[in-house]
Amino acid sequence: RLGQAAGRVLRRQSLTGHATVLIGKDTRVSGYMLEAALQAGFSSAGVDIVLCGPIPTPAVAYLTRALRLDAGVVISASHNPYDDNGIKFFSGEGTKLPDAVELGIEDELDAGCTCVPSAELGKARRLDDAAGRYIEFCKSTIDFSTDLKGLRILVDCANGAAYHIAPDVFHELGAEVVAVGNTPDGLNINDGVGATHTENLSRLAAEHGCDVAVSLDGDADRLIMADAEGHVYNGDELLYVIVRDRMLQGPVAGVVGTLMTNYALERRFGELGVSFVRAKVGDRYVLEELKRNGWLFGGESSGHILALDRQTTGDGIAAVTGKLHHVLAGVAVGCPEEQGHALVEHFPALHEMAEQGCVALGVPHRFGRTGRTEHLFRHGIALPAGQAHHRDASGPGGGGDGGNGRSLHSCSFLPGAFGRRGNGVLGASRRPELPRERTFGFYSLFYHVFSQKDTPTDGFFHIF
Repeated sequence: RLGQAAGRVLRRQSLTGHATVLIGKDTRVSGYMLEAALQAGFSSAGVDIVLCGPIPTPAVAYLTRALRLDAGVVISASHNPYDDNGIKFFSGEGTKLPDAVELGIEDELDAGCTCVPSAELGKARRLDDAAGRYIEFCKSTIDFSTDLKGLRILVDCANGAAYHIAPDVFHELGAEVVAVGNTPDGLNINDGVGATHTENLSRLAAEHGCDVAVSLDGDADRLIMADAEGHVYNGDELLYVIVRDRMLQGPVAGVVGTLMTNYALERRFGELGVSFVRAKVGDRYVLEELKRNGWLFGGESSGHILALDRQTTGDGIAAVTGKLHHVLAGVAVGCPEEQGHALVEHFPALHEMAEQGCVALGVPHRFGRTGRTEHLFRHGIALPAGQAHHRDASGPGGGGDGGNGRSLHSCSFLPGAFGRRGNGVLGASRRPELPRERTFGFYSLFYHVFSQKDTPTDGFFHIF
């Protein structure tokens, strides 16, 4: 039904009355079913189909644009477990569909199912070299005079769409590659691997004798990196390196983050004279803000990085080859104090800032329904490096030091990803393996509405 609705709209939009779409997917077992259903829908609407099999989301955006097709379709649930799935559309330019086209598809969904005459049915063909074409695109984003020879790179493919692509990209650029998360079975995508499971990334890099680790998510539009020294680098940090590298070539007018972006990044860009704007969470909103301002660089803490001089959407592999290869090659990316082969040496200006922390406040039951967790209010605190206090959520006041208050200095930032621990207070988004004085991460904050079974609380807070 969705394929039919989209097909009818695309045919109306086409100057020739004919349309062709490209379909890619990740490695979830349900992708086969959804691919077949979409193919049938498009064909019954008179639209031709190009099937690519498992390829990353940014590969669909690139191939749709490169082949001058009318639209691209991705079947993926990104970083989510295998039993989730979703469908995403790209325009012929490799960007999100215009609002008018999206509204047209929604209207057509209500029109029911029809079928064109047999002579007008769409035809399907398979693009056998889809992966190879995208590999060559990723390689083309790096300077021809630069390679990755001498580097040993751990590549975590999340058992997802890049399992047969990312290792080849780095290998063909000269690096020695150790691949993990590259044996998908339809059920193990993002299962303890990938950009949302980086707790062991640095350890794996050290165990395999790697200089650096690259971790993607299920559809390879996110990037997280690590070194073998215990440091893991999120999207905020990598965005900083990308912008500093570009500033060597000329001024950067502005950068777009989200409501979750670490305040330290905004402050540092301000010191560098780079404007910074926050968009709603989601790479599509970052992209909209970039286009509104005419800027090139933006991203999310989760690892979505947009560099519009290289790609039209978030691209984990191209972010490394096109923007971060200077770091991998040990080339200076900024002022003298940011030079060096160790990845951590590119972030001193950020590490010198006061670290951001959060509190979780227990809210009495009368403020909400029984057992319901509410994100009622968000507020950040800045903790001087090395002076943060860890506590658990084992009882009133969080155990540990009995709930004693701290001298906390308020700062205006919005914290990162939310999470829960047990039935209650919160799971911190900060990475515990990082040295406290060097980390660029920050804690999550939410207020919990306790049920009658929970410990009654009035106004205590936990610091994690």
